[in-house]
Amino acid sequence: MIIVWGSIEARAESFAEARRLSLEHVHRSRGEPGCISHSVQIDIENPNRLVFFEEWEDESALQAHFALVESRDFVSKVSRLAVTPPEIRIYESNLVR
Repeated sequence: MIIVWGSIEARAESFAEARRLSLEHVHRSRGEPGCISHSVQIDIENPNRLVFFEEWEDESALQAHFALVESRDFVSKVSRLAVTPPEIRIYESNLVR
């Protein structure tokens, strides 16, 4: 399984639009092949920061997600609303039960 953690800090005047775009992206992504989970939360310590958590079946599913025009458009649009560039961290996990 691949785990993705990401965040973006929107400018205060752009937060509503960043939130709208993020929710649209999350809802669309959940229907993609290989997507186990995809969510966005508001950072309780920084209300202008959105934090993403994603789980993907494998690297190929994640790469297919990144290759979609809609995903690239989301990153481009939300980056223009941000204080700093988006952060992303990708981890590979072996599920232990």
